[in-house]
Amino acid sequence: MTNARATRGGGAATALDPPAPSERSLARHLLPDTASIAPDGRLSVGGVDVTELAEELGTPLFVYDAAHLRARCTEAVAAFGPGVAYATKAFLCKAMARIALAAGMSLDVSTAGELATATAAGASPDRIVLHGNNKSLDELAAALSLGISRLVVDSFDEIDRLRTLAADAPSRGRPDQHVVVRVTPGVEAHTHEYVMTGQEDSKFGFSLASGAADRAAELLASMPGVALVGVHAHIGSQIFRLDAFDREIAALVPYVVRHELRELCVGGGLGVAYVAGEEAPTIESWARYLRAACSAARLPAGVSVTAEPGRSIVATAGLTCYRIGTVKELPGIRTYVAVDGGMSDNPRPVLYGSGYEAFLPRSTGAERPFAARIVGKHCESGDVLVADARLPADVAVGDIVATPVTGAYGFSMASNYNRVPRPAVVFVEGGGWSVVVRRETVEDLLRLEP
Repeated sequence: MTNARATRGGGAATALDPPAPSERSLARHLLPDTASIAPDGRLSVGGVDVTELAEELGTPLFVYDAAHLRARCTEAVAAFGPGVAYATKAFLCKAMARIALAAGMSLDVSTAGELATATAAGASPDRIVLHGNNKSLDELAAALSLGISRLVVDSFDEIDRLRTLAADAPSRGRPDQHVVVRVTPGVEAHTHEYVMTGQEDSKFGFSLASGAADRAAELLASMPGVALVGVHAHIGSQIFRLDAFDREIAALVPYVVRHELRELCVGGGLGVAYVAGEEAPTIESWARYLRAACSAARLPAGVSVTAEPGRSIVATAGLTCYRIGTVKELPGIRTYVAVDGGMSDNPRPVLYGSGYEAFLPRSTGAERPFAARIVGKHCESGDVLVADARLPADVAVGDIVATPVTGAYGFSMASNYNRVPRPAVVFVEGGGWSVVVRRETVEDLLRLEP
């Protein structure tokens, strides 16, 4: 296995060790698949001029390359087979769900809202997988009533709720609900602690080391109305070092053998490049690596191996456009560039210290010697989008500035902090565009109040 991410020191990279900011023009691999740069430097995605689109539709604006989304979904199905699940927490709207479904993916949901969106997009029950560490009785009842493909069981309390709901399934003529045990394999992926999920100290799943996972399997195997079919684990997000999956698979294979399971899901977590100097494995190379790891761990023949990619499907497909409203120079300290969005449309820098690039889509190929901190409009000193940005020297108030690789966990984690309406989402393709989520208004915010 080769590490696909380089660092300043030349050693193994981590999600906590971002490369130094580059003054060169934006790296091409950080842009969506169909991005093109005109001789004058203007960026088009899907045949649509990004600056003109932002001027017409307003900012902030999430712009997605629909062809890119379709290509990554198709790649995932080719790599893992039909039924590989798209992790909808990364980015979900009805239009995105339809693209994943059309490519042959299932949808991994974890709340009633995600489940409702999946069904509204036309997902049949056999294409839905329900996760969640604290599923309510209503959420479980909805899943059983639909007869979803897989229910991923996460706790003994959930088993108790499931026992109550599933007991009358045979008498009602419903088939047994297929269930999967989520386990914590004791694997600490080398990533930010807030997105590590496979270690023993986790709110997710049943511990392998303590024997809780075995007890859960025994309870589920003997429970009327359900059929235990597999095991699931997720060791973290934004993982570049694929050898972490070796340890996950080595921990899971004996469990598969002990309980005679027919499915093994390694979850998601594949990293993506966010800044210059980073590169990440492809979905296809990840799948190939996982198959080799399963073979080395002697996974029994006939056990299906699948995954739940999310970020690697959508992250690079999206970029966010803002308008610059203020440029404030503090001599001898730094220059602040303030935009009309912020932590309400991209909380990842605040939550995880995540790094991003910035550029002007009117001059995408330009060098970027101007150092600045790009901040939002919220009443927080920590409202930082790009802590150490590099921009063209002629950047000015009124410019449209874009941050690439915001297709995952931007829109999906957006909030109304400071009563700021959430941005619109637009898909571009073939020289045209369509608004798939309209911009919120102040009237939308007030509508919930009596």
